[in-house]
Amino acid sequence: MTLIKKSIDIKDEELILTNQRALFWKRENVLVLSDIHIGKTAHFRKHGIPMPDNILDNDLERLKSLILHFEAKNIWIVGDLFHAENNGNMATFKSWLHQFEDLKITLIKGNHDRLLNEIMDDFNIKVETELNVPPFKFIHEPTNDNNQLFTIAGHIHPGVMIKGKGRQKLRLPCFQVSDEQLILPAFSEFTGLNTRLKPENCVNFAFTETAIFEF
Repeated sequence: MTLIKKSIDIKDEELILTNQRALFWKRENVLVLSDIHIGKTAHFRKHGIPMPDNILDNDLERLKSLILHFEAKNIWIVGDLFHAENNGNMATFKSWLHQFEDLKITLIKGNHDRLLNEIMDDFNIKVETELNVPPFKFIHEPTNDNNQLFTIAGHIHPGVMIKGKGRQKLRLPCFQVSDEQLILPAFSEFTGLNTRLKPENCVNFAFTETAIFEF
């Protein structure tokens, strides 16, 4: 894994964007990410759709590398940690968590996070509907409300379309940053990209495996 970082300043706080689909907030020593969708591959297999075996493993390996690199003590997941019903992917995730006994995980519930609270307790995950840590408000779905706090959200899996020569088009995941909010890319690579929705006056920080580009 090649880790590329870009620091941005929002509300006098340093946020470090990465090309590995997460950001790091120095002040709180926290990794912030969204839309992991654990359980999605097992859910698809259950319904007869063949899926590669290594999708979740690759996502968790990237997350492990980020935790170790930043020496993060906290993870805040801005929705859709899980995708569907309790299935075999959850057991994989629980086993993976055992290597990080001191890691504190907070989930801001998304529209796919429907597992029972007892299951969340078993994973030792704190669950919130929103999280206010000034100057930021963490929620799953982006909002157009005029909040006093700058919003950090996920949900829409933002991406950009770059046109090349002829009919060539390249789609890249991105962070979308405007005056009032930051929208995170989906952490899992097993997600679509929404290249149609772009908040007004936003800057796109798109990325590849080797670079971060500002549009």
